[in-house]
Amino acid sequence: MKETLATMASRLGCSQTTISRVLNGQSERYRISNETVKKVLAEAQRCNYSPGLIAQSLRKNKTETIGLLIPSVANPFFADMASVIISEAHSRHFTTIVVDMMEDGSNQDEAIATVLARQVDGIIVIPCAANSTLMEEINKNVIPVVLVDRYYENSQLSYVTTNNYDGGLMATRLLLSNRHRSIACIQGDPETMPNRMRVKGYCQAMDEAGLGSSEIIVGNEFSIQNGYLETKMLLGSVQRPTAIFALSNTILLGAIKAIREAGLSIPDDISIISFDNNKFLDYLVPPITRISQPVEDMARLASRLLFEKMNGTNPEHVTRLSLLPQLIPGESVGICKED
Repeated sequence: MKETLATMASRLGCSQTTISRVLNGQSERYRISNETVKKVLAEAQRCNYSPGLIAQSLRKNKTETIGLLIPSVANPFFADMASVIISEAHSRHFTTIVVDMMEDGSNQDEAIATVLARQVDGIIVIPCAANSTLMEEINKNVIPVVLVDRYYENSQLSYVTTNNYDGGLMATRLLLSNRHRSIACIQGDPETMPNRMRVKGYCQAMDEAGLGSSEIIVGNEFSIQNGYLETKMLLGSVQRPTAIFALSNTILLGAIKAIREAGLSIPDDISIISFDNNKFLDYLVPPITRISQPVEDMARLASRLLFEKMNGTNPEHVTRLSLLPQLIPGESVGICKED
């Protein structure tokens, strides 16, 4: 006869709910007695009860799952990164539990609690909250936590990111070399480290060109709507910028929509450059010039770091990796015709 919660409940004299909570590591939360916990676990091992991987978890003290917390699955950049991390975990025979935080920092702690309740062996996070306290505590006392793309200053959490400062510098210098002097920077979430570093690179390049007082920094989130609304405002301003630096592909798409609605041509009327790469950018008209992040390398390195820590290799060592971005030429940046 196939073992089920019902057959176990009948033998033990417990409810199916109680057994389920014990097997899912929620006995403390629901104040289930130690005696009942021991009885349920012993019976589960005796009859090799295995809904999913619970029995394996009981034998090995591992679930062979990892948690992956991403800001927004709707953002192609995060979706691409998640795909690589899931593939890396699968190659090691691990399952990945993905939680979408909907680019809302208030959801981050709840997302962490969600994967912890499923007894994951480690967590990879692309954070969207300003506070890292909970992750620091978990990394120190419970299971390894590794950050990718976004990270925290003065943190003991290992991370893999791109040199966003160099990318911002590179993009702005390209526009300046094409005689643009009125360059608008449409940023994403100003609290995230990648955004801050990209803006810093933009400001440094403008300062070098003697245009520090002419900086235009607008926007507040990595979304299409943000790119669209901010570009609408810029195009309706008294002195329209001759170039736009969009700090993500999502911002870029919104900006292009607003530019087209205004009846303007890229790059004849206005130039645009984006941070982040995606194959679809080559199929836009014109193909987009962009700063590419090594997404696959970032995701693979973050996965490797996590699995090394989970296997006990330098678990307390803090690794901070910053990879180089690359300029990919397109046809969206032209020489400014204004004096």
